[in-house]
Amino acid sequence: MAFGLVPLEKRLKDHIRNYSLDQIFDIGVLSDYLDSINKLTGLSLLLTDRHGEKAVSLGNFVGFKPDTVHAPGRKIRVEERTIAHLYVKEEELDTEAQKEIIDNLVIMLTRQAEKTYESAELSLYADELEKRLEKEQYRVTHGQKEDALTGVLNSTYFDNKLHVVDRSQVVPVAAVCANINDWKYVNDHFGDEESDRLIKVVADILKEEAKPEYIIGRCGGDFFNILIPMAEDDEAKEYCARVQQRCLDFEDEHLAPSVACGFVLKYNVEQKLKDLLSDAEYEMFDNKFEIKNAPGYRERLEKA
Repeated sequence: MAFGLVPLEKRLKDHIRNYSLDQIFDIGVLSDYLDSINKLTGLSLLLTDRHGEKAVSLGNFVGFKPDTVHAPGRKIRVEERTIAHLYVKEEELDTEAQKEIIDNLVIMLTRQAEKTYESAELSLYADELEKRLEKEQYRVTHGQKEDALTGVLNSTYFDNKLHVVDRSQVVPVAAVCANINDWKYVNDHFGDEESDRLIKVVADILKEEAKPEYIIGRCGGDFFNILIPMAEDDEAKEYCARVQQRCLDFEDEHLAPSVACGFVLKYNVEQKLKDLLSDAEYEMFDNKFEIKNAPGYRERLEKA
């Protein structure tokens, strides 16, 4: 299996059920061709789809109702599935030449259907494979650094950057911990797609409110850590306030984003940012308790 794609052989067997007759054949062209057979042989011909719906009718089939279950016509099959039935009035088949023409017609229609179907699926498969290759290339190029969902640093690379900042002995540094409030509520009520979108919405706000030098990482499912090197007075506090206000201002049918934040400042080069982020997490939980017990919080969450 290439890059998570269903193997082509299985794909061909499974996808044929999704194709209608007019996706396999150009009905106008096919009608002209069958008309030429009708005129050449004098045989009445009726082509239906797999369910018995008439597609082309030539000759006298007045009052005839195709029964594809108990009295199927000559079957046109692709990947062992019937896609069409060709009915011929048996009483009109007088000669071996006529029978041979009809047999060859079924073979020709089958081969044409197989060729058209395989060509269509190969084209789709190639497009999907190209997209997967592009994603794989992006993952190879960026995936070692970035979180795939949000585009911020992943936890491993964030930790690497954290150690770099520690070793650089830059002070002051603000260590910020941010956590999405009631992410599980969204996941339980609206599913993975909406809860993932909530994470992305919050990540986008964190990035948009940050300065270029800020280091942002997704360090857990709904947890983010942010480092602010050379933080100015109240810079971390003001950053958190902007993020939280942006969340409150966000309007959406399902999402009511809310973020709890905590921050601690590193003034001593001997301090380790890992330890300070743990302290910031305690501050964040205090903020979370305050937010979730504030008037109107629950109403906003449940209204969304």
